[in-house]
Amino acid sequence: MIHLTPTLTADKYTKHLYINSFPKHERRLWTKQLELLKQNQLKLLKILNEEQEVGFIFYWQLNKFAFIEHFAIDPNARGGGIGSQVMNKVAEILKTIILEVEPPLTEMAKRRINFYERLGYQTFNDTYLQPPYNPHNPPLELRLMYLNLPSELTYEEVKNELYSTVYK
Repeated sequence: MIHLTPTLTADKYTKHLYINSFPKHERRLWTKQLELLKQNQLKLLKILNEEQEVGFIFYWQLNKFAFIEHFAIDPNARGGGIGSQVMNKVAEILKTIILEVEPPLTEMAKRRINFYERLGYQTFNDTYLQPPYNPHNPPLELRLMYLNLPSELTYEEVKNELYSTVYK
């Protein structure tokens, strides 16, 4: 049984999975991550399967939507539908969700996009540049995907809120 547990602190397991799941240019420094958690800007959901920690979701609860910044499942726990179960539970909690994905240029990126599409996510057609976590890196071309987007919420509003809050 999958459980999502909100928590205010990140442990060694979460740090290890975060660092090993995302390349340096796709994550902020761990100390900054902890600082944002402590300030309650960034939120953390630990993912438990049968009471064993198997992943996490870092997200931001913004004005009109939640932004899932990082979602990782332990490689030893992948397969078997855990990711889909987690994202379905998250959709019940967060309602309107935005997330970033790589353009469909590799098989892995295509599989990731298909995963989210099977869960009902759609992709904005607009070009999106993720501001760099490190000022020495260039922006990263990604795609924004959404779930349960209200018709009055536009791509520009979403992008501007991400830029002014998450990547400030």
